Amino acid sequence: MTMRVTVYLGASLGKDDSFKEATLELGQWLVDSGYDLVYGGSKVGLMGILADTVLAGGRQVFGYIPTFLRDREIAHAGLTDLTVVETMSERKQLMIEKGDILLALPGGPGTLEEISEAISLARVGQHDKPCILLNINGYYNPLKAQFEAMVASGFLDAKVAQKTLFADNLDQIERFLASQGYK
Repeated sequence: MTMRVTVYLGASLGKDDSFKEATLELGQWLVDSGYDLVYGGSKVGLMGILADTVLAGGRQVFGYIPTFLRDREIAHAGLTDLTVVETMSERKQLMIEKGDILLALPGGPGTLEEISEAISLARVGQHDKPCILLNINGYYNPLKAQFEAMVASGFLDAKVAQKTLFADNLDQIERFLASQGYK
């Protein structure tokens, strides 16, 4: 079965062109790696760029979007499959369930909530999937520092914290995945 990577990312472009460039690079990496994409189902912002890149490379893209966001985020009509759900909770559950690897690019509060929930569920044994934050231009440095503070303060076990990767580039992600037994 083909590996699927769930990617959490913004429905806007952000103010820095490097976010768009990293999204294009990630999309091409997914294609080159033979991975399919699971994501939030939008055709706008970084979400649309990633989906279009993966589709253009001949890979499958599976979108999950709640009814109330279908029009606001403008659901992508050209996906391999678009599932419309009722709630954000359903969306998050399906995106965790359907992906083999869970990865966040820069985004807003929704992106942060989604990857945080994935990390929290891994921590309590609800899944054993790698959780990765692609730390473009240090975007996730404050969160990385918070994780270090959690470990230092005894609220997060260091071994559990090591299962979450804050990656500065795709090479770090590849090495991390290889160490976890992924191709």
